[in-house]
Amino acid sequence: MLTRALLSVVALLALAGCATMEPGAPPLPDPKSQMAALEMRIAILVEEQRQKLDPAAKKLAIDPALTTIARARAADMAAKNYLAHTAPDGATSASLLMKQDAKWQGLLGENLAAQHYTRRGGVVVNDFARRFLDEWMKSTPHRENMAFANYDHAGVGAAVNGDTVYVALLFSTDLGLPPPKPEGPATTATPFESPAAASAAPASPMPDPLRLRGTVGAR
Repeated sequence: MLTRALLSVVALLALAGCATMEPGAPPLPDPKSQMAALEMRIAILVEEQRQKLDPAAKKLAIDPALTTIARARAADMAAKNYLAHTAPDGATSASLLMKQDAKWQGLLGENLAAQHYTRRGGVVVNDFARRFLDEWMKSTPHRENMAFANYDHAGVGAAVNGDTVYVALLFSTDLGLPPPKPEGPATTATPFESPAAASAAPASPMPDPLRLRGTVGAR
């Protein structure tokens, strides 16, 4: 039986600084050009905070597949101006991962966030990354997601529209599950209240069990 986690969303509505630019100062970078650096900085800060929360937690490897999905989720939220686990067309990080890899099994965790910026203040990578992390730390489901010791892969996606930066942070682990049986891929994920609850759930005795279990935190 497979496991997957989808944790809760937090909207961080912190305005960027509004310092007046000095005459002759170079123009601020295009916020779109800052997204890759923001993704990297968030990944670094999350790993540092994770080790503080649980020094025994596994190190996170940046996973190309998770990064692709996280970027797709962030880009969709930016393009359609929403912040939610489920896109207007019904897509989720879980469904995207199942579509991308029908044989994947394990636990998937997701933290989403959005943060406004101003044209004058721009996007200061370190400041924005730290505010995202601070807001996740204030939320028990987000904090539990970052601290879950068995997660060993992660992906970060960031995208921007006219005034808001959207971020999707994904975690995953196969929990040591054996390869899936060839009965056919699952098409849904079962929700649990936390990564710990999902990982502790017993395997289904059914001959064709759900291949994915998930966790949906409070919103």
